[in-house]
Amino acid sequence: MTDSNNITASAIDRDESVASQLALMLRRNRVAAFSLITIAFITLATIAAPLYVPYDPNTPSLKERFAPPSAAHWIGCDDLGRDQLVRLIYGARISILIGLIPTSLSMIMGTGLGLIAGYVGGRTDFWIMRGADVVLAFPSLLLAMVVSYTLGGGIVSIFIALSVVSWAQTARVIRAQAMSLKEKEFVEAARSIGVKGGVIMIRHILPNCVPNLIVLFTLNIPGAILNESSLSFLGVGAAPPSTSWGLMIYRYKTYLMSYPWLAIAPGVAILIFVLAFNFLGDGVRDALDPYMKD
Repeated sequence: MTDSNNITASAIDRDESVASQLALMLRRNRVAAFSLITIAFITLATIAAPLYVPYDPNTPSLKERFAPPSAAHWIGCDDLGRDQLVRLIYGARISILIGLIPTSLSMIMGTGLGLIAGYVGGRTDFWIMRGADVVLAFPSLLLAMVVSYTLGGGIVSIFIALSVVSWAQTARVIRAQAMSLKEKEFVEAARSIGVKGGVIMIRHILPNCVPNLIVLFTLNIPGAILNESSLSFLGVGAAPPSTSWGLMIYRYKTYLMSYPWLAIAPGVAILIFVLAFNFLGDGVRDALDPYMKD
């Protein structure tokens, strides 16, 4: 029992060490810190939108159709006279949810399958990895389109589609780490005192995978946002009256030459948000990867 308690205590210490490394990274890496502030600002602005936006995102005003950028409408109005900045703010909700929910679901799926494959091994490992090979053999965007079409489109379909196409990479990373960790002394100690395999995977192997999972999470979110934007641009993403940044680009691409701000503004928003997550992910990787340390 003492050995098990010591292992649990070491896992807690490891979690505290990860948190301290991330805090130190944010103090030293100004780009990553600014990226985190940018992500937090966009997220809070989106959540609090009903408290401060002056227009309804879906109410048309035909007399203001294609109004250019002005003091009243900072990035103009669309073909129905709706304020584009307001729609951009509300559109961020779907883009953020698309980044967080499918990424979280795919990582839960990939982590579970990777742990089982790496720890159990044998035929279980073989079939899980062959399934991952099948998923990785298809272009992710094409596979997501097929899944979305099959499920009938809509936000829920996008959640499922992006989760299905993204779990394999996480499963491979966690499997490799589980295969290495299951031979370590602390796992052997837990096994020798009768701890079951499921408990070992959850309490002793999984905590050691947390740094890699944090890095994967921050780096996979931009991919999910870009995939949603691509699917919406192709017409199989968010459906009106709801909107997302990708859907805004798809809707206003025909006005690119005459009213360029309609399509450029959501494109710039996607660029800023994705770059912020990429820079933050790079900072997290540098902080937690032992091979990146001096």
